[in-house]
Amino acid sequence: MDRNGKRSTLRMCLLLIEKKLDWGDSAHWVNYDFERLSDEVNLATGVRLSVTTLKRIWGKLKYESDPTLTTLNTLAQYAGYTDWRSFSHSGENRTSEVSPGPPIHVFPVNPIPWKSRFFWFLLLLSIIVSTYALTSIKTKKRVTGRANDSSFSFRANKVVTEGVPNSVVFHYDARAAKTDSVFIVQTWDSKRKRKVSKAQQVHSAIYYYPGYFRTKLIADDQVVRTHDLQITSDGWLCLAESEGMPLYFKKKECVKNGGIEINEAVLKKYQLSLHPQAPRIRIFNQRDFKDLRNDNFTFETSVKNDSKAGTNACQYMQVLIQCKNDVIILPLTAKACVGKLSLSVCGTVVNSENADLSGFGADLSRWTKLRVEAVNRNLTIYVNDAKVYSLSFKHEPAAIVGLQYRFNGTGAVRETRFVAAGKVIEL
Repeated sequence: MDRNGKRSTLRMCLLLIEKKLDWGDSAHWVNYDFERLSDEVNLATGVRLSVTTLKRIWGKLKYESDPTLTTLNTLAQYAGYTDWRSFSHSGENRTSEVSPGPPIHVFPVNPIPWKSRFFWFLLLLSIIVSTYALTSIKTKKRVTGRANDSSFSFRANKVVTEGVPNSVVFHYDARAAKTDSVFIVQTWDSKRKRKVSKAQQVHSAIYYYPGYFRTKLIADDQVVRTHDLQITSDGWLCLAESEGMPLYFKKKECVKNGGIEINEAVLKKYQLSLHPQAPRIRIFNQRDFKDLRNDNFTFETSVKNDSKAGTNACQYMQVLIQCKNDVIILPLTAKACVGKLSLSVCGTVVNSENADLSGFGADLSRWTKLRVEAVNRNLTIYVNDAKVYSLSFKHEPAAIVGLQYRFNGTGAVRETRFVAAGKVIEL
């Protein structure tokens, strides 16, 4: 296959992935979407494609070289195929089946008038849209069917109580299924599932990142059992993203002086360079916060991202308050880069394309204070004690189960706490 053919096949694969994700036009995807995609691909295939790699493949970053075979195999597997070769062949077969005979650009000797062609095109398009809508509705009804059916059993047992990596052994009984269509969903996303044998009763998986997951057993296209699973971090956890397993820093290297810090000395120890691409750093505190909920609480933290050279000129950061099956994502960036931000609060999303998020810009080379006040699902957000945004969310209130910081290169966190019902939870 020549280079143009390979790129055309790759585009077909990307379109399948976009349809599977159903996140809307990829032209509007922001950095967080690629971070989330990286997580999803990793959990589904066991291979982590970096955010930079995904952005290059989707044309967000300029890059002349072709993707590696490992990358192509991983994308094909996520799209539902064994590997890139099998996808390429299936793609060629689909093309030959859809377009038999002369090439599509060759017109017949007596072409149909353009008005008639336009009519038939609109008719065909309406049929396709109607069929897709009906199929989606039926599929949604099937997938959200008889949850917790007593004919099935499902549970998940962590191999170790705290920390990552952590293996999870799923025990299930799906013998009551009418077909061999039995799947286990290891995260919150029902689209990301692993097929398991109806005749077997055990499936194992490795979790490399902390989180709270509503795992599911699906049989005959219906969710028949669910099990909530929390992979905790054993206090503060610092890591750098990488292909496959992340690089975990030792706790004593980053938790010190009453705060958490990833400095150049730590990066140098692990041969991580700030140039040309600063490493992606994540800091977690995933735990049981007891009665802390996202509808009424106060959150305070101070952050710093003092790496602003090269590709990290915008010093982009995210602070994530993780809830059971929900999330609050708070962006921070250099003042010059506020034109491309996304704020997400339990299903309510605000983008800087159509809202003023300039208050989330700050000099992140200095300590920057972030505060969130939630009263009856109404959130007010402050940066350096200045009110920058207010909004409410419609999702049902949920327990807060974790905290996460995302930035590139070097950075630090301190003075972090939750306050609720007169109680202070110092982190």
